Amino acid sequence: SRRAVASIIPKWKNFGTTRSLHGAGNPDKLSNRVRRALDREVTKNLMVTLRELQSSSVEMGERSIRRTISAALHQNQSFMVRVARWKPLLSKRHMRARLEIGKKH
Repeated sequence: SRRAVASIIPKWKNFGTTRSLHGAGNPDKLSNRVRRALDREVTKNLMVTLRELQSSSVEMGERSIRRTISAALHQNQSFMVRVARWKPLLSKRHMRARLEIGKKH
């Protein structure tokens, strides 16, 4: 339509592109790559703390505070409450004992 062309021409002249420009608001603090990596890390180890997640995000090249990481994990509904477990579900001793019981039976 005429209106679409009329809006595309100034966009090309000003920005050198016809793609949609970033909307209003601040850009995300964490990239999607780091966000997915944090999700994977929490899925692998539920006992990981926010401090450990913070140091791993620094290793990935994106510094952020613990609150930012907590907020990012809250956006994923699986990790709504982000408090590390106090203890493992099974201790090493219990795992060995269960293995022995399994071998006997």
